[in-house]
Amino acid sequence: MIVLYIILAIILLMLMITIHELGHYIAGKLLKFRINEFSVGFGKVLWQKVNERGEKVSLRLLPLGGYCAFYGEDGSEDGEKDKKQKKDNNAIKDEKIQENKVIVQKDGADSEVKKVNEEDYFTSKAPWKRIIVLSAGVIFNFLSAIIFSFILLVAFGYGNIYVVTDINPNFSQEYSENVGLNEIGKYDKILKIDGKNIDYIWESTLENLVEMKNGNTYTLTIQKNETNEIKDVEIFIQTNIVAEFDEEAGEYVNKTDDDGQLINLTGIGFSVAISSQPISFIDALSQCFTFTIGLVWLVLKSLWLLITFQLPLSSLGGTLTVISTVATTVQQSISALFIYLPLIAANLAVFNLLPFPALDGSRIVFTTIEWIRKRPINREIEAIIHFVGLIILFAFVILIDLIHFLG
Repeated sequence: MIVLYIILAIILLMLMITIHELGHYIAGKLLKFRINEFSVGFGKVLWQKVNERGEKVSLRLLPLGGYCAFYGEDGSEDGEKDKKQKKDNNAIKDEKIQENKVIVQKDGADSEVKKVNEEDYFTSKAPWKRIIVLSAGVIFNFLSAIIFSFILLVAFGYGNIYVVTDINPNFSQEYSENVGLNEIGKYDKILKIDGKNIDYIWESTLENLVEMKNGNTYTLTIQKNETNEIKDVEIFIQTNIVAEFDEEAGEYVNKTDDDGQLINLTGIGFSVAISSQPISFIDALSQCFTFTIGLVWLVLKSLWLLITFQLPLSSLGGTLTVISTVATTVQQSISALFIYLPLIAANLAVFNLLPFPALDGSRIVFTTIEWIRKRPINREIEAIIHFVGLIILFAFVILIDLIHFLG
């Protein structure tokens, strides 16, 4: 059975990659770029079809990424043109005639011959057009994250309520004086805190509230378990002496540590469990954008913690870790699938926008420099930089997978 969930996780990852590359493809077609190949995955070709426009559509063995290959994208045509200039005019003419032909095969036969002109080169297009095409993958990932967030919120919700699991009178000697606590019962639902929705993405939680509001009152909007009545209850947060029940004395007594010091904790007198419930269509529509921005913020925050060595590499994972985690989680609950959809989409959007060689962010930087300088950086050097960056990325993904599984 786990094999089926692994296959489902791979399909999910391939879907996200396809959405990203589809952004490049659609933007390229709208701006009249010539496309050589649209591929999902790397490595050996598992399936390939050539359409009537001469574009290859491929499914490859390794689900580590994908690409939308534009004609002359690596800049190698510049070197070819320099070589051609050294030949006589007739040879140049003959060579161009041959090179500008694209044979489209259909059903095993040559069915069409198209001419490829110099202006079809990716690097011959205006910088602003290239930047749009390069950014389109990230934009599509972000838009898909918004759509998936909407589906998640309207179908399941996400950590948007608390359920009271236990009342802890021994936590506070002042329990009887906290009138609000007397109005809260087991299995009551907490819907809002001080009139604001509970939001784990933006850290609007009871835990944070307790830290910030010690010594103050706050208002809980609760839904009673037995009657479904919705009411507001004021609760006082304070640092209390921890008490424990002394069976011999038949009463609660102050708890002390090994040194005889009184133990103090800041708390609210009850325990809760995080839960979720669907929200209305209109609410989901109004919240899906900020929810997605929150996911992007979580990704950026994790990246910063990693760069500053506050987050160990073992907490990260590459492609295999993502597949394994999604498969395991979805096996426990199919609803978890809808949690990973917006999260992976947001991750891909942020990751691809990083200015690291081989990623879209880096290519945007090179194109922007060319736009400002009015001339490009040496195309061959740029191609080498991106190739080395791609190797480093593959090595890093494999490394963090090894650390995750072996650590």
